[in-house]
Amino acid sequence: MIELKTPVEIDRMHVTGRFVAEILTEVGRLADVGVNLMDLEHHARGMIKRRGAESCYWDYAPSFGKGPFRNVICLSVNDAVLHGLPHDYVLRDGDVLTADLAVSIDGWAADSARTVIVGTPAEEDLRIVRATEEALEAAIEAARPGNRLGDISAAIGAVAREYGYPVNTEFGGHGIGRTMHEDLHVPNKGAPGRGMKLRPGLTLALEPWFARTTDRIVYDPDGWTIRSADGSRTAHSEHTVAVTEGAARVLTRREGESNT
Repeated sequence: MIELKTPVEIDRMHVTGRFVAEILTEVGRLADVGVNLMDLEHHARGMIKRRGAESCYWDYAPSFGKGPFRNVICLSVNDAVLHGLPHDYVLRDGDVLTADLAVSIDGWAADSARTVIVGTPAEEDLRIVRATEEALEAAIEAARPGNRLGDISAAIGAVAREYGYPVNTEFGGHGIGRTMHEDLHVPNKGAPGRGMKLRPGLTLALEPWFARTTDRIVYDPDGWTIRSADGSRTAHSEHTVAVTEGAARVLTRREGESNT
């Protein structure tokens, strides 16, 4: 069932979105050579507790995961791209780190992800991060009333093609609102003009993610962490957005990003 949100409900999601953005900004600031992933996990836990928010990840047990997730943030390094299980790993110079976070405040959820490079960046890593960010902006631009869901998917896929990156469609964007995952799957590749017509009040988490040289994925033994099948490096960018009468409203913008 697809639930359209009222302007007041979207405002409430925006409160949560600003907090998610705050945590991701802090995690990006702290991610440095010599920092343990578990330090970032515990820092995020502390911020959530102090705010009185609830983690959407803690005890999350979907069909694709191995038992309940007992962390508040996904931290994926290098060839890992989705659902990275925080563990005892010390970041190294040049590591590519994706942080993905969803929380709920007063019953309203928001979800966002960003990829940062620790220490000295390699140009090819900067390039794939930039590709996901551009694909996300293209998806946000396509999230307008009268367009269709396929227009969002096609916008993401077009950026991937321009950069020469293959696209996996098993995991992509999704509806969001009272819970982290609501109806509507938003693939990162699709045909324009297809799918449900977009209407004001629709809230979506849009999340292009690419691996450099494959569209295939494999799981770690932890049952959660998803990696590129060939070990190539990855990146992932995500925002929670609301379809309005005009341009989409981005609910998880971080400080310093342009606002729509």
